[in-house]
Amino acid sequence: MNATEKLEEMKRLFLEMKSVLVAYSGGVDSTLLLKVGKDTLGEKVLAVTASSPLYPASEIKQAKAVASELGIRHRVILSDELNIPDFAENPRDRCYLCKNELFNRLTRIAKEEGLSYILDGGNADDVSDERPGRRAAAAFGVRSPLEEVGLTKDEIRELSRRLGLPTHNKPSFACLASRFPYGRKITKEALKRVESSEEYLKRLGISQVRVRNYEALCRIEVEKQDMETCLKNREKIVERLKALGYIYITLDLCGYRTGSMNIIPK
Repeated sequence: MNATEKLEEMKRLFLEMKSVLVAYSGGVDSTLLLKVGKDTLGEKVLAVTASSPLYPASEIKQAKAVASELGIRHRVILSDELNIPDFAENPRDRCYLCKNELFNRLTRIAKEEGLSYILDGGNADDVSDERPGRRAAAAFGVRSPLEEVGLTKDEIRELSRRLGLPTHNKPSFACLASRFPYGRKITKEALKRVESSEEYLKRLGISQVRVRNYEALCRIEVEKQDMETCLKNREKIVERLKALGYIYITLDLCGYRTGSMNIIPK
């Protein structure tokens, strides 16, 4: 099937489900999911966003704005994953612990609202990456329509562009906990340092960036075309990130790539 046919198939899935709660991050995937749900089911769609130390305030603000623009019912719930037992110790199944807590709460909300299904924005490309959160989704019966119809990230962006969604070219984003090597403790202070570092780099015109946190050292990942920007602003970047608490500031010559923290040396 091509992207258009997959979109029509997804609309059919929504009609079968009748009413849904969408775990809404404000990203490209979940925004397309919301748009199709709204167009298909109208008021029988509820978006729920979790606001927590793992997500920059700017991301929550954007999620609220897009949901409002689309005319979708939207709830923001407060969460603090650092209070989940073992989460702050950053085990390899960290994502499972987080999603298990989230889907448990979403299940209760869906029941209160009389909604038949909980959906997330998993897509066909996610299958190849290490995602322990998928195990939690399966345990709670969470469905991933984008994945079910085989939509890839590129197809999702193209459909989003056709539908006029403001997120069609939004850079990919993963929660701030993904900036920490497994086994390194996650603290609110370190999360804030990462958030502030990335926000500063974005203000320099770098849209896709990750600041990987190794306590005194950080490893900056940007796309290859943005490395020159980093080097031109080297002194300012060093000054700012040192002020935030880093002692050693490095630029990863491999560039930005998803899942880089899942690579474990043998």
